[in-house]
Amino acid sequence: MPLFENVFYEVAALLGVAAVGGGLAVFLRQPLIVAFIAVGILVGPAGFGWVAASDQIDLLAKMGITLLLFVVGLKLDLHIIRTLGPVALATGLGQVFFTSVVGYFIAIALGMAPLVALYVAVALTFSSTIIIVKLLSDKREIDALHGRIALGFLIVQDIVVVLVMIGLTAFGAGDDAPGGLGRELLQVLIKGASMLIALGVLMRYVLPRLLHALARSSELLVLFAIAWAVLLASAGDALGFSKEVGAFLAGVSLASTPYREAIGARLVGLRDFLLLFFFIDLGAQLDMSLLGSQVAPGIILSLFVLIGNPLIVMIIMGVMGYRKRTSFLAGLTVAQISEFSLILGALGLSLGHISHETMGLITLVGLITISASTYMIVYSHPLYAWLAPWLSIFERKLARGEMQQDRQPGHDEADVVLFGLGRFGSAITNDLHSRGWQVLGVDFDPEIVRKHDHDRYHARYGDAEDPEFLSGLPLGRTRWVVSTLRERDINLALLHALTNLSYEGRVAVTAHSEQEMVALQQAGADLVFLPYADSAHEAADRLFHLDQKSE
Repeated sequence: MPLFENVFYEVAALLGVAAVGGGLAVFLRQPLIVAFIAVGILVGPAGFGWVAASDQIDLLAKMGITLLLFVVGLKLDLHIIRTLGPVALATGLGQVFFTSVVGYFIAIALGMAPLVALYVAVALTFSSTIIIVKLLSDKREIDALHGRIALGFLIVQDIVVVLVMIGLTAFGAGDDAPGGLGRELLQVLIKGASMLIALGVLMRYVLPRLLHALARSSELLVLFAIAWAVLLASAGDALGFSKEVGAFLAGVSLASTPYREAIGARLVGLRDFLLLFFFIDLGAQLDMSLLGSQVAPGIILSLFVLIGNPLIVMIIMGVMGYRKRTSFLAGLTVAQISEFSLILGALGLSLGHISHETMGLITLVGLITISASTYMIVYSHPLYAWLAPWLSIFERKLARGEMQQDRQPGHDEADVVLFGLGRFGSAITNDLHSRGWQVLGVDFDPEIVRKHDHDRYHARYGDAEDPEFLSGLPLGRTRWVVSTLRERDINLALLHALTNLSYEGRVAVTAHSEQEMVALQQAGADLVFLPYADSAHEAADRLFHLDQKSE
């Protein structure tokens, strides 16, 4: 019987337990995802049975999933989709085929009936887009080559899931009409093509102008972004696709606008908060009473997923010319089954195709592989360093596939990131550009961003005080971060955030007075401008010559 009758009290209790569990996990240096799933098991039917407001928690969980895939879509422009399409398709389909075929024969060898073995094999093929993207985002690897490839084949998997679910539903409904299944698949393809065409028209003619108008209010811009993500997630679900696919496309539709970094940065905190409910809900749904008799087959199938899935991805990527490190890091992301596997099992159970024991087996494999693969991804780099000597068999002597990616131009790489494109900032930017430096300008005024993004340097819409926005800038190869903003608090916040991000370049900021100059220098600024004393040309000269002395 639920402990709380009031939904607000229940959610408050869940947040309290999650905070304690998360704090304990951080203290023990354990992944937060594992801790939150454990909290779900603890408060769910298998534990204290506190969760009564399952509809409300499920709604919050779905909102978190929607924002997660939306933020990922924001980072994925069309150029990346075109360049990584072939490897994503090959690894996605290759892994699904390998896992389903080999998994089927393993299930048959364990004594399962053919139909049951088919369900189990298909359940083993799908990896959790939500968990993987969350882990890669936390590690700031979603933009790395292996992260982009992993995201590509996870989207391929999601599309395969949709088709499998349609097929099973039609099969379970006994649709004997000629071409019934083929008709459903054709309808899905037509709906998908129509959705993409409509989205393409909006991306070309509507969304850029609309966002430019909304950007005058950052609150309204974020509200629109959330509404757009939820609307397209709902449209994707209504058209027969998953909410994840719709939310992802919503993000992609805004990825080519200059406002994507600012939107993504402001949604990160809300996304992480709402995803907490997804992991609690996932843990609460695990029926632990079904697991006892399935331990041995569960361990066998879990080892197959944890080892076999990464191996097939590494083999395919090796053949396509990727280095062993990239192949290994991408392969680790498929070493678990997904929440879709549990949904697939529940569908088979409702259709009478599998028993409660088989559902318990799928649940056990999910619990083992999600927990184990979380550790594998979190500690992927030490794991690679340990296994690297034995991984060379998965690598060609000449990694042509990865070399082609290496030759792709970097996104907004810059020698200088300059905040504030007013008269003083624009003059400094033009002077530095004339000296051969690449400059990335940042401003919070959409009109200024639009004007300067058509000049000889790129411009982004963003906030110098937002640490999440700063973390998305190309700071790794940047020599200078320059702020021509004259607000003392903003410059101090910028200096503090760059220190926390372990930025190794130099920082120049702007002050109103010599007293402010001293305070900013004490806070870590390498150079401080006084606009009334320094002309833009002199400021650029000081940057250039100080940089030359350091080389």
